[in-house]
Amino acid sequence: MRKVFLLVLTAVLAGFFSFSIPVIAADYPDIAPLPERKAPNPKAVELGKALFFDARLSGDAAISCATCHNSEKGFTTTMPLSEAYPGSKHWRNAPTLLNIVYKGKTYGWDGRLDDLDDMLRDMITDSMNMNMDMQLMQERLKQDPKVVQMTKDAYGDKNMGTSQKGEMTHYVARNAIIQFLETLTSKNVPFDKGNLSAKAKEGMDLFKGKAGCIQCHNSPYFSDNKPHNTGVPENPEVFKDPQRHFTYVAYMMFMGVDNRMNWRRDVGYYTISKDRKDVGKFITPTLRELKYTAPYMHNGMFSTLDEVIEFYNQGGGEDRPGMKDAAMKPLGLSSGEKDALKEFLLSLSGDPIAIEMPKAGKKIEYAPVPNWKEVRN
Repeated sequence: MRKVFLLVLTAVLAGFFSFSIPVIAADYPDIAPLPERKAPNPKAVELGKALFFDARLSGDAAISCATCHNSEKGFTTTMPLSEAYPGSKHWRNAPTLLNIVYKGKTYGWDGRLDDLDDMLRDMITDSMNMNMDMQLMQERLKQDPKVVQMTKDAYGDKNMGTSQKGEMTHYVARNAIIQFLETLTSKNVPFDKGNLSAKAKEGMDLFKGKAGCIQCHNSPYFSDNKPHNTGVPENPEVFKDPQRHFTYVAYMMFMGVDNRMNWRRDVGYYTISKDRKDVGKFITPTLRELKYTAPYMHNGMFSTLDEVIEFYNQGGGEDRPGMKDAAMKPLGLSSGEKDALKEFLLSLSGDPIAIEMPKAGKKIEYAPVPNWKEVRN
């Protein structure tokens, strides 16, 4: 009998202590400096940079990739909700492109694509983003002598989507932009260089332990690239602004989401899985370069890092029972601990990366449509 009692007591104590330890960092991929990558083709990078800033990649030549991913604003914008193709507005925050080459195989806030080339093609062709036809983009770029020469210089030994080597194709355009994106990596990051203050080191211990951040923000990219529901409040502008709401409903229609006219929330990963338990889940964003990428969350609802930390300290937001991630619990951080955690998070940002807009060549001047009376005569 005594033996049974001791076994039960041991089990109870083991359960108590395991419950008392909120996070065991060893259970998750460790945070670490970004690994070295093979340097991309410098001539392809120059072409990709020119195309990244080139508005001719959009349907009416009104916006470029840089419109929503501004190099002077952490390759995002300072707006809670992103801009979109003229005549529409987006319903989500534009994520940073910094370090995107380390992201893995989950792109978009709802994780609907698993390849960077597919994501780039989707952003260019989607009617709410750049609204461009790939063949038309290809033909436009072929009319610019400077772009033609840059393409020959970078891809003269390759035939991508054509039998002629060094010819501009939409495959070449996307490949060049991706090679440019490969250069957008953090520089002189205190964490990566092992140059942390005593307070930042305290914050790192909290990150891995009491605060539990490492449960979702792990690996060198500081993201598990998985969907989670943390109870982020809805941005009311998505439903108050007719243009944003229309764009959101059109997207859900395209993705085959049911009951789309009645949703008054961004359903997130449910768009992909069609499993009700995934409503309100979003892919974990990177924590790198937070200094430059406010406002935060998929809908830009938090303007400062202090707001984000307090949100998690309170155990996240509200949602229906069983919807919120089980890891979301009040943390009980003191003001000093919150300050230390913030200092560590800021140590994940390096030197600002600002790129001057290049000149790919003169804009194409299209011939005006002749007057129908002149044509008839």
